[in-house]
Amino acid sequence: MGEDQRKLVSAVLLCFVTVVFSATDPNDLKILNEFRKGLENPELLEWPANDDPCGTNWRYVFCSGNRVTQLQSKNLGLKGPLPQNFNQLTELSNLGLQRNELNGKLPTFKGLSQLQYAYLGNNKFDTIPYDFVDGLSNLEVLSLDNNPLNATTGWSIPSELQNSLQLTNLSLMSCNLNGPIPDFLGTMSSLANLKLSYNRLSGGIPASFKQSPLQTLWLNNQGGVGLTGPIDVIGSMTSLTVLWLHGNQFTGTIPADIGQLTSLKELNLNQNQLSGPIPDSLAGLDLQKLDLSNNLLMGPIPKFKTSNVTYTSNPLCQSVPGVPCAPEVTALIDFLGGLNYPVKLASSWKGNDPCQNSWLGLTCNSNQKVSVLNLPKFHLNGTLSPSIGKLDSLTEIELGGNNITGRIPANLTSLKSLRFLDLSGNNIEPPIPEFSSGVKIVTDGNPLLNGNQSAKAPSSDRNPSGSPSTPIDAGSSGGSSSEGHSGPKSSKGSKLVVIVAPIVSFAALVLLAIPLSMYYCKKRKGTFQAPSSYVVHPRDPSDPENMVKIVVSNSSNGSLSTLPGSSYQSINSTATNESHVIESGNLVISVQVLRNVTKNFAPENELGKGGFGRVYKGELDDGTKIAVKRMESSIINNKALNEFQSEIAVLSKVRHRHLVSLLGYSIEGNERLLVYEYMPQGALSKHLFQWDSLKLEPLSWKRRLNIALDVARGMEYLHNLARESFIHRDLKSSNILLGDDFRAKVSDFGLVKLAPDGAKSVVTQLAGTFGYLAPEYAVTGKITTKADVFSFGVVLMELVTGLIALDESRPEETRYLAAWFWHIKSSKERLRAAVDRALEVNEETFESICIIAELAGHCTAREPHQRPDMGHAVNVLSPLVEKWKPVADETEEYSGIDYNLPLTQMVKGWQEAEDKDCSYSGVNDSKGSIPSMPTGFASSFNSADGR
Repeated sequence: MGEDQRKLVSAVLLCFVTVVFSATDPNDLKILNEFRKGLENPELLEWPANDDPCGTNWRYVFCSGNRVTQLQSKNLGLKGPLPQNFNQLTELSNLGLQRNELNGKLPTFKGLSQLQYAYLGNNKFDTIPYDFVDGLSNLEVLSLDNNPLNATTGWSIPSELQNSLQLTNLSLMSCNLNGPIPDFLGTMSSLANLKLSYNRLSGGIPASFKQSPLQTLWLNNQGGVGLTGPIDVIGSMTSLTVLWLHGNQFTGTIPADIGQLTSLKELNLNQNQLSGPIPDSLAGLDLQKLDLSNNLLMGPIPKFKTSNVTYTSNPLCQSVPGVPCAPEVTALIDFLGGLNYPVKLASSWKGNDPCQNSWLGLTCNSNQKVSVLNLPKFHLNGTLSPSIGKLDSLTEIELGGNNITGRIPANLTSLKSLRFLDLSGNNIEPPIPEFSSGVKIVTDGNPLLNGNQSAKAPSSDRNPSGSPSTPIDAGSSGGSSSEGHSGPKSSKGSKLVVIVAPIVSFAALVLLAIPLSMYYCKKRKGTFQAPSSYVVHPRDPSDPENMVKIVVSNSSNGSLSTLPGSSYQSINSTATNESHVIESGNLVISVQVLRNVTKNFAPENELGKGGFGRVYKGELDDGTKIAVKRMESSIINNKALNEFQSEIAVLSKVRHRHLVSLLGYSIEGNERLLVYEYMPQGALSKHLFQWDSLKLEPLSWKRRLNIALDVARGMEYLHNLARESFIHRDLKSSNILLGDDFRAKVSDFGLVKLAPDGAKSVVTQLAGTFGYLAPEYAVTGKITTKADVFSFGVVLMELVTGLIALDESRPEETRYLAAWFWHIKSSKERLRAAVDRALEVNEETFESICIIAELAGHCTAREPHQRPDMGHAVNVLSPLVEKWKPVADETEEYSGIDYNLPLTQMVKGWQEAEDKDCSYSGVNDSKGSIPSMPTGFASSFNSADGR
């Protein structure tokens, strides 16, 4: 063999050896070896010791050239993590690791642009990175079923998934998904199968799902609140073959156009709150399986085309398909339909005889016919169905205090037995039909009915001028009482209704007519009296006149005196060589002054102690009491100083009658003191948890409701109504202070944070009190205003049970109040047993306790987005708190005003009296309202939120 031939053979052999021993890309090989090394049981892979998976065909590994393209090791029982650099297998197109015991954090798949199939279900992965699906442009199938991903906080479907335009199958069952269903899933034209069962999704089916090409949609068994709202959108999803919506809280009716789903073979709507009749169009579908059980479906049972149908546990009127309901029942169901089938009534109106089954809100006569429709204040929404006109035995219709809209059906005038119709406090539209003279009608409180349309009465009840007189009895407001009619009121009460209403509605015009700097006085017994002391509030930062300066001087004996000052100027005092200026809401006070008023911080003046320091009671020369919070010198550090500065910064920007007012502060040497308005009854906590040992009167349920509403309004202001949005971070019963009237104010603003815009969260160091901390804040440090909502929910639980949020001395199951309360709140028996022993509970009280328990449950939902905002809490609590009533006092006269005069003359007389007898000042009273304002105007000037 010649030299050239030997060289050629050597070259060929060298190439062969290179191919045999270096067939796999080194980086791919490195990742596979890391995978094997991390497993507890790598022997199950049966990979040989040599390092050439592509050259020697390792089991479960498939290559194209020298690159790994598939890894198919499913159902082997593998235990261990995946390498965090797994996305460096850049040619990977098919991954099958399902049904193993792989665990730990999922690596990001970001950039795996060749990946088409990813089967990772039925493992134990506990974390998913935020960028997991970024750049998966060719992805067709993704399955993460049955993995405990982000078990504490949950996770949401990333929006980047919408860039996977080839996606056909998405299966994310039982993997701790939360939040709403993303809109983009309904617009993905390739998506055919979507399975999201057994998660904690909330909200409704997005409108974007209309006409979606989905064939399989599984949304069943969502934990927590579950999916809610109507299911109307499914009527247009004509490609559906399987639809599972069971185990949720869907409401409304089954859409009538569901008959268009001719490809549908399986429909499961079990365990929802769907109401109304079963559509005939649904009954006509040729289904393999249909489950309608455990809903609120009403009316007759249609004749179904399928034989495999279940509809048990529904308030249907018949038990035999094809048999219609009684005419009276049909009319009542139509009436409910106009009101959108309210759950409370739909769940109660069962069977085919309202008189025999005692339907809620109905009364029957001796002939077993419905004679009274009595549903005032039932939160009814919708319109009045003309079907009421078919209930010819009706004598009374009482629907006041709801939210009914539209017109009164004209055929109600044909009800010959009708004698009383109450539609007050709704949104009825004109015109009112002409009823017979024997029918009394109450329609006041309907904004769209004005003038003589606001209430009609029989002609015999009208006064000579032709305008309607009071509908039922002289002086009656027209509302219904427990006896069916309200009794007469005093003439003074009627007068207040007539006079005060136009005054309040005219308050905006009065503001234009009266200078804002006027100091208002109330005239009692013929004399005008100024208040004995002033409370200075920080000015609203949004006020363009924010340059007000008022001097507070220290007199020679070290007492605190407050000088009234007018806007735009300073008033200097010669009584001392030291004066302090209130500028932009900051009030600096001498330490010596505070030593004097607290008797040098005497122990007998101590009100309490907290993490910041001790709080002392002080009394000014004029008798005004203040609370002085003194920072302990031993705890002065950066954290404490930050809290001190935060409290001043926040309270100089917010003002509300349910937030404790900061009156001033002092910084001298190591002394750091804050001065607040004095709250005589102290913290809510001592009235809930220590009332017995302190020999206090326990709080009544009425007072607890008032306190809850006060706190809700204060927090609503902090979150939504102030110029900037704040997060309190430490709302708890010991930070809720009570005045002499037991009205509540939120205190302790040292941990307050400025809230980010929108629904974003801010990351901060953990602060607050265990037992009240929202789970997402305790775990991640991320916080939104919904963390305060969680704390408020815990306070509600304390108000119901009289138990503190966290008590290590209690049995383990009740130690953490929020967790225990969640288990008992849905059972009336267990809830009743958990109510504070200090409360006297009757049926009416317990009904409102149940409402508060439900609100507390919503506020402490695991996921922040599942919690309501504080405005919702205010709306729930407001109807439960007794409404204000005028005090009958014929002897009191305000400012010498004759209330029989026209409004403009009243205002003119009032101004003249003020000019003559009152001093002027730019300060407000301690509750944020203008002092001594005449009744009727004061409500327009209360606090910044107008409540």
